[in-house]
Amino acid sequence: MSVPAYLTLEEVVERYRNQVSEGTLRNWRSKRIGPSFIKIGKAILYPIEELKRWDRSNLISCKRRSTASFGANDTEGEVD
Repeated sequence: MSVPAYLTLEEVVERYRNQVSEGTLRNWRSKRIGPSFIKIGKAILYPIEELKRWDRSNLISCKRRSTASFGANDTEGEVD
């Protein structure tokens, strides 16, 4: 089975594990923010490649900390 080129509104909500609601996506579309979409008649479709691009644009990079920088006095993760 081939991977679809577009996702429906419901599939986009599922892709983001219900952390983005249909209402949020509707609001973003009206403000022209969020992932790009295609409207054909009443159908709203999200190109998968655009969702991937949007994901990358929202990726927050963290600096890696080498294990050598942890000293004997580091208390990271300890609870008092």
